[in-house]
Amino acid sequence: MAPRILTLANQKGGVGKTTTAINLATALAAVGERVLIIDLDPQGNASTGLGISRHDREISAYDLLLGEARVAQAAVMTSVPNVAIVPSTMDLLGVELTIANQADRAFKLRNAFKAINELTINEKPVSYVLIDCPPSLNLLTVNSLVAADAVLVPLQCEFFALEGLSQLLQTIEQIRSTLNPRLSIQGVVMTMFDKRNSLSEQVLQDVRNEMGDLVYETVIPRNVRLAEAPSYGKPALLYDLKSAGSQAYLRLATEVIRRERQLAAA
Repeated sequence: MAPRILTLANQKGGVGKTTTAINLATALAAVGERVLIIDLDPQGNASTGLGISRHDREISAYDLLLGEARVAQAAVMTSVPNVAIVPSTMDLLGVELTIANQADRAFKLRNAFKAINELTINEKPVSYVLIDCPPSLNLLTVNSLVAADAVLVPLQCEFFALEGLSQLLQTIEQIRSTLNPRLSIQGVVMTMFDKRNSLSEQVLQDVRNEMGDLVYETVIPRNVRLAEAPSYGKPALLYDLKSAGSQAYLRLATEVIRRERQLAAA
């Protein structure tokens, strides 16, 4: 069976995309899923946050997009059981120039996924792929949306949250109508929520009013442990399982799986 491919996208930086990718993958793995992360951000924070040093990135997402490596060759097992990653390198900064004039430039990642069943984790096929996108709506993000089954949108509880969201929703609709008709929105997860701040509560209500049931019940709090964990090359769930941030990502994973079952049954 093919894995479910979820893209984590938001053209704004600092909204918790990478933190969500790492910790959601860890939480899914904790309940028995086998997860592959594709690090499509040239900054490579997902790779670093999972303890993959720059020396261990001989094959990267760049090689995958250029068709010079297969998923099974590019994937590296992490210290998190049941989680592998295709790491990022700064080469990704030049990928747009390299493929810009190629007719299939938007389908590079989708084509690479045709061989995904060659990759096994603990001798079983991958069940989820999470794609960590760069903070822009560039060709890397387009590739991830074309390859994905659904989009998960991390949204920071800040004043301009809805403004950025409308631009992303337009892009998703364009991709759906032209390049990937099966693309859906898995959900919107509100991040960096500060219950001491009335603005956070107001933004949360505004987004719920606008997006309705697409907004997950789980809200990710602003949490010191979530911020500290990447510097130790670990997801927060391994760094401090009992922290409020870790517990929130466990709840989010439960919601994601529940929605996946509902989508599959529909």
